[in-house]
Amino acid sequence: MFKSRKPGQDDAWEGTVTDKSRGMLDGSNMYHFVELRLSDGESTKVRIGRQLWKSLAVGDRVVKRAGEDPVKA
Repeated sequence: MFKSRKPGQDDAWEGTVTDKSRGMLDGSNMYHFVELRLSDGESTKVRIGRQLWKSLAVGDRVVKRAGEDPVKA
């Protein structure tokens, strides 16, 4: 079993994209991920939607506010 890494509805964070990846973890659905360096210095991998993934490049900032979807800042 794999970890979803999908941000929770109440999660809030902001960070800078350090890497992008995608994969078919379950064999039938494409999942899009970004590796982020958070503002507190930690690093995390987060699952995001395809459109946002396509619009991001390494070095872009992403913000996730509680109750909202992640957006490019």
